[in-house]
Amino acid sequence: MGAKDHRESSEKEGMARCAILTVTDSKTIETDTSGKAAFEIFQKFGHTVVLHKIIPNNEKKIVSAAEGALKEADVVLTIGGTGVSRKDISVESVRPLLDKELPGFGEMFRSLSVKEIGTAAILSRAVLGVTSKGKIVVSLPGSENAVRLGLEGILMNELKHLLWELRRYA
Repeated sequence: MGAKDHRESSEKEGMARCAILTVTDSKTIETDTSGKAAFEIFQKFGHTVVLHKIIPNNEKKIVSAAEGALKEADVVLTIGGTGVSRKDISVESVRPLLDKELPGFGEMFRSLSVKEIGTAAILSRAVLGVTSKGKIVVSLPGSENAVRLGLEGILMNELKHLLWELRRYA
């Protein structure tokens, strides 16, 4: 089956149930513009948001929230905590949940980010991977522009294909 056949088959794949976990010590659901943007993007592309929460910058709380979200969601998105400060622990928290990391996502994210933020793109640790149960985990920086780039600019273009690949041998 060639790439074109994969794309055509994946277009028939069902939609995803999505969870949004914004990792922050300073925002609320009401002030979480990045989470709201993610919510709108998932809905715009026909996906269902089953959970949207604020999680503090605490590894145990991030892991617990992500594990809980994976029980009901096909896609778990963490927003924030992908930088280099000591408080940026989202990537370290979710990485152990991944069976396979897809480094092309982070590479593409940084490559596209250069156009907007210049060489500061090297500070981003955007991550995408899949769990052993065929679920998708994505970690994006906390800015609304980063969420829009990561979701609309990259993931939404391949999400159905990714879901199809994960589900076809489940």
